[in-house]
Amino acid sequence: MYKCLKITFTASLPKGFLQKSVQKNARDLAIEGVAQLLMDNFVKIIVCGPLESVDDFLDNLYDEINEIELEELQVEPFIKDRDFRGVFRVLE
Repeated sequence: MYKCLKITFTASLPKGFLQKSVQKNARDLAIEGVAQLLMDNFVKIIVCGPLESVDDFLDNLYDEINEIELEELQVEPFIKDRDFRGVFRVLE
């Protein structure tokens, strides 16, 4: 089964967190999507892939951000509206 999630939160992230942690995690699990740090430390992540891999991604993300002070973490289903071409990217 295929699953897509939209994950949003506000946090002061360490420099390179999206590339070093989030992107690496997604690539290790062979899932696709995009992560973006928007203004005011607002992070938006879209992940799509096999159900188990997306769930593992979310578990790993929770573990990695456990020590970061978060505000307004939201995880919701997402309807894939574009082709990520099988890769996970960090947009800057």
